[in-house]
Amino acid sequence: MSIARIQPNGRLSQAVAHAQTVYLTGQVGVEDQSIEEQTRSVLASIDRLLAAAGTDKSRILQAIVWLADRRDFAGMNAVWDKWVDPTNPPARSTGQMALLEPGLKVEITIVAATS
Repeated sequence: MSIARIQPNGRLSQAVAHAQTVYLTGQVGVEDQSIEEQTRSVLASIDRLLAAAGTDKSRILQAIVWLADRRDFAGMNAVWDKWVDPTNPPARSTGQMALLEPGLKVEITIVAATS
């Protein structure tokens, strides 16, 4: 079976597709924006990467959401709830952790089916 690497840069690929599954690296927004703006940016990146892998958000199997501050949970969910496919919601976990850049508020990692 072949492995397709999407947007590799020598250190990592933004996504890797193998065996009818695509794995996205953690997507982050633009520093120092609101949680809603960062979440919209992250979800737009996810949509683009899924399209590049030949799939879409209706095929997401798992989402892992990391928030720098748990108080941003409601703001992130407000954007997520408008974006997620309500008939095909993924298994999702959300946790709090220090993100690598101080202005980042959210990081989302996705695993999806490709066909």
